[in-house]
Amino acid sequence: MHEAARGLERLVVTFSAGLHVSEAIRSFTARHPQVEIDLVPSLWWERDAPLRDGRAHVGYLRRPFEESGLRIIPIGHDPKVACLPVTHPLARLRTLTSADLDGEPILDARTRRTSSLEEKFELIASGRGVGLVPRSVARSSSRPDLLCLPVTDATPYETCLAVAEDRRERRVLDFLEIATTTLRRPSGSPAPQ
Repeated sequence: MHEAARGLERLVVTFSAGLHVSEAIRSFTARHPQVEIDLVPSLWWERDAPLRDGRAHVGYLRRPFEESGLRIIPIGHDPKVACLPVTHPLARLRTLTSADLDGEPILDARTRRTSSLEEKFELIASGRGVGLVPRSVARSSSRPDLLCLPVTDATPYETCLAVAEDRRERRVLDFLEIATTTLRRPSGSPAPQ
């Protein structure tokens, strides 16, 4: 039976690794209990693809990605951290600068493409290089053999909501409004009454 015929609505949200959209989903669900929400992880090599191929209605993403044909709502910033083995000589520092990383092999898409965060972290832990990752990814993927240190002069990643320019469904617009308010609040701040 078709969902619309049963009075069900569905909203699909894609999200980049480490970005937590759960508070926005809870707030949206409280106002729209008739809308079922599905989640689709956004893979780093196809961040915007779920929005373009119809797998998702809304994305909570980290730039950069192809933005043509999408409406972008900036939400905040995700600082870069250097991920390195706990035995690395730089591990004794509390913070790093880009100059501290000069001469270090940096594992990124230009030097070595990895298929997953797990693969990247294994390469880092085995001493193959240092990774620059968003702080939110480091927090959600902590390992006892890795240390993530802030890189104080690195440009942070911008986080944003994205939706196809032609999406105008009420549930999508309502989610964007709720998520924009919720996700722009600093972590741990109470919701407005």
